Amino acid sequence: MAASRLLVVPAAGLGSRLGAAVPKLLVPVAGVPMIDRILDLYRDQVSHVVVVVNPPSAAEVRRHLESRRERLRVDLIEQPAPTGMLDAILLAVASIEGAAGAWITWCDQVAVHPRTIERLAAHTAEEAAVPFVMPTVRRAHPYIHFARDHDGRITRVLHRREGDEMPEEGESDMGLFAMSSSVFTQWLPRFARDVEVGRATRERNFLPFIPWLARTHAIATFPCEDPMEAVGVNTPEDLRLVEQYLAERSA
Repeated sequence: MAASRLLVVPAAGLGSRLGAAVPKLLVPVAGVPMIDRILDLYRDQVSHVVVVVNPPSAAEVRRHLESRRERLRVDLIEQPAPTGMLDAILLAVASIEGAAGAWITWCDQVAVHPRTIERLAAHTAEEAAVPFVMPTVRRAHPYIHFARDHDGRITRVLHRREGDEMPEEGESDMGLFAMSSSVFTQWLPRFARDVEVGRATRERNFLPFIPWLARTHAIATFPCEDPMEAVGVNTPEDLRLVEQYLAERSA
């Protein structure tokens, strides 16, 4: 039986960089739509999934999910305007009732290894579990980097897209996060009340929540199984790399 967790999948992207003729979450990766891969990856760890989509995509995505005859409870929520990942996630706060915690994953992170997911579940199932847990990856020329102090606490998140000066090698997230129910329903909305929009994107980003939360709460990180897990499918080249990695992994 799946654990009593909510999985939030922000998936309001249009897939324009992929040149897709369908909503991004329906783009096939090695013949399987992204959202199907996400549902298959997490079905043993969650009891309820909320997929956040843009309004023009909602009807097509709903038809697709109905065609799956999915036993896992899956709900769609529409994000009225593309104001950022933080706002997409907040739309699901009311859906956590009865769940022990919330996991979040981007719809294009389809290469996450099942062992990484199992380790995340083990971290969040432990007695007196840390209220925020995420796998991370070390990589050269990172797109995202978590800066830490001498005690290892995350103090800042640097984002190449926002014009931050990036290190040659850094520690990045994998688009997968776990948090307790209280962090999700109380601290995330509290952060959202005062957060500033990105300098370059003009969006309300989720990742700055992590160093903000780290001021008052413990945050646990652990390394992923393989750096390729962290590749999100955003471009045709990403798609090629992920398909090759999945083929090698299943060989």
